Amino acid sequence: MQWVGYAELASAVSNAGGLGILTALTQPTPEDLRKEIRKTKSMTKYPFGVNITLLPTINPPPYTEYAQVVIDEGIRIVETAGNSPGPIIKMLKQHDTVILHKCTTIRHAASAIKLGVDFLSIDGFECAGHVGEHDITNFILLSRARQSLGVPFIASGGFADGQGLAAALALGAEGINMGTRFMCTVEAPIHNNIKQAIVDAQETDTDLVLRRWKNTSRLFRNKVTEAALKIEKESSTGEFKEVQPYVAGSRGRQVFLNGDKDYGVWTAGQVIGLIHDIPTCNELVTRIEIEAVEAMDKARKMYEPVGEGANKQGYDKLPSKL
Repeated sequence: MQWVGYAELASAVSNAGGLGILTALTQPTPEDLRKEIRKTKSMTKYPFGVNITLLPTINPPPYTEYAQVVIDEGIRIVETAGNSPGPIIKMLKQHDTVILHKCTTIRHAASAIKLGVDFLSIDGFECAGHVGEHDITNFILLSRARQSLGVPFIASGGFADGQGLAAALALGAEGINMGTRFMCTVEAPIHNNIKQAIVDAQETDTDLVLRRWKNTSRLFRNKVTEAALKIEKESSTGEFKEVQPYVAGSRGRQVFLNGDKDYGVWTAGQVIGLIHDIPTCNELVTRIEIEAVEAMDKARKMYEPVGEGANKQGYDKLPSKL
């Protein structure tokens, strides 16, 4: 959600009944993050969080300064992701911050639990952006999380509707995390051409880029990702500098401003195949809630114990309605 997680979208999600998230590194400086937090507070009376993603970079941003702003401004929920989050998590936990950490494998989730995180976001291979290097889809990953983890978790990657929410709950999650779906809402602060490109896309319209350098990202397929992939596959040197101009984040940011989907790379999950409209956040969250209840009610009604050996114990105690 880089270049998308601004106050306009975060506040709209929270106002709709979800948990809106600001992306810290979308802001150029910690002080700019402070301003964005205060702007969000002026737009919603409900809780919202801040994402701090730690990724390998030549010139790392001042993560501790961003975290200090979060603490100073009284934000109680922080989503962390990326490499070596330990120092930031320790700093935030000293101020009783609730930590939601994003993981793409059970091994990484177990390590995060040792660091003291409160909640996990389990990211399946379907997700946008950094998918990890193990290609484990949510159907397996969520069940492994249910079997193995001792802390609550939400499901991330591939969710856009209430049927997906019901499925995630059935697999053991406490809820779902949506990125690409919220990009395609009225309040998302990106060019409408990009929203329409998501609506028009199929689930096959993404590319996995930078796998050669073990920094795999799922991106919306366009002319730039195709050029980057060609270099990645055909380069005889394997030097990252050959592909670097194509995957520059500055070009991706301009996509959301100028509306040219082929101007640079931008993240999108396979869930684009499930997105067919551009609703308000309130319309979307309300619809997902209704769909989830209907899906769970339909599933319950499909169970009918029959025969003398059927397990009828407790069935008569099930509620008639969810």
